[in-house]
Amino acid sequence: MILLACKTTPHAYGQPGAARPNILWIVANDISTDLGCYGNSLVHTPNLDRLAARGIAYKNMITAGAVCSPSRSAFITGMHAISINCHNQFPNKKTVLPAGILPLPGLMRAQGYYVANTGGVDMKGPYYTGYNFGHDPAKMYDGFHWSGRKKGQPFFAQVHLKFTHRPFARDPSRLVDPDKIKLPPYYPDHPMARKDWAMYLETMQLLDREVGAILDQLKKDGLEQNTVVFFFGDHGHPHVRGKQFLYEGGVNAPLIVSGPGVSPAGEASDRLISNIDIAAATLKLAGAPVPSFMQGRDFLGKDAIPNRYVFAARDRCDETLDRIRMVRTKDLKLIRNYYPDRPYTQFNAYKKTDYPVLTLMQVMYQRGELTAEQARFMAGSRPEFELYDLRKDPFELENLADHPAYREQLRELSEALSKWTAEADKGPHPEAAEEIAFAREKMKKAYETKMKSRGLPADVSDAGYLEFWESEFARWFPENNR
Repeated sequence: MILLACKTTPHAYGQPGAARPNILWIVANDISTDLGCYGNSLVHTPNLDRLAARGIAYKNMITAGAVCSPSRSAFITGMHAISINCHNQFPNKKTVLPAGILPLPGLMRAQGYYVANTGGVDMKGPYYTGYNFGHDPAKMYDGFHWSGRKKGQPFFAQVHLKFTHRPFARDPSRLVDPDKIKLPPYYPDHPMARKDWAMYLETMQLLDREVGAILDQLKKDGLEQNTVVFFFGDHGHPHVRGKQFLYEGGVNAPLIVSGPGVSPAGEASDRLISNIDIAAATLKLAGAPVPSFMQGRDFLGKDAIPNRYVFAARDRCDETLDRIRMVRTKDLKLIRNYYPDRPYTQFNAYKKTDYPVLTLMQVMYQRGELTAEQARFMAGSRPEFELYDLRKDPFELENLADHPAYREQLRELSEALSKWTAEADKGPHPEAAEEIAFAREKMKKAYETKMKSRGLPADVSDAGYLEFWESEFARWFPENNR
């Protein structure tokens, strides 16, 4: 028997006689709040915009990690990855969850839900997880599609979509004009950078159509009226200063919740949410208690307690060793870099092979062509603490950690971050040497293989590599070659 301690009063669905809803998670890869419903007029996302119009779009959903497997391990357990030894990306030896911790699918099955999981819009398989802990998907889930449930049985389904993960794809039916792109000021206003961002937005449009197909299937099956839909990203967008880092581009992802009992419809909420809260909210919708081990909390119920702070962590990403911690309020963010002597742009095979703007910025930095704000991210070291006033500085350009007017805010956030790391950061730090060696060898081979496939030596110069990317963009954007 599993005994679960309840943190908060049940949601309305948990009341006697109330029908339990179906719950559908649609999880996107590598996406920030760049959708139409978040105010972006250049991208065409009608399906997600309609979903937001029927529900709530959250502007301040912060992911517990800035890369896939730690963040996914967090949202499926309702716990920070650093608390369950899931903080390093794709370990060779999967961790064993601490005793008593059961991921959300098991909790939902215990409530009588049919639990489905799939990767892909056709929902025929395979299972998609990306978790850093050991598990057997065939035992964790009942099937791929909600159609496998018993008559009258509610379902909890996850559909994981690849977009907008790199490599990006063009959308020939609705091209985004690179000349209309307004880039964040920490990126150079360069044709290549604008084209890269345009491809990101076009990939988002393809994602929107996949979401539309899933929602159409839900409606076709007569399930729309009794299904609560969560659409969210696993972390932020795949750009140089986004994914892998704890700036807004790396951890501020979209969250849209729509369905019966979700109100007020059409609201754009600034409520501060962590993605570990999604598991707790899902349990409350199902009328189930939230187990005491969960660090996340419900945010949908009328008695839901707001977060004063949310937190995030970054550790090893592929072969690149780092340790960064973050605390955020609605208005302020404090980042602590545990290795300030290391550059932000430590070599990372994935980013070097898949992020053309990284090489562009490295070349422009060497030529002295970047602005001070852009050059700061390419420098050989970084400050230990970074404090940003998000109200005045949404792009996180001015570090206020040493500003006398922000001493009290620095003290408050430092204390909150120290308290959180003391309680939640279970380590181990550093990671086992064999895990680091495995990651380095794996990514070395992946890098060499990718560069060889491009006809490039592994030690190609940045200038030579930039020429390769220029030829790729000429191929991807033939309309600019006329």
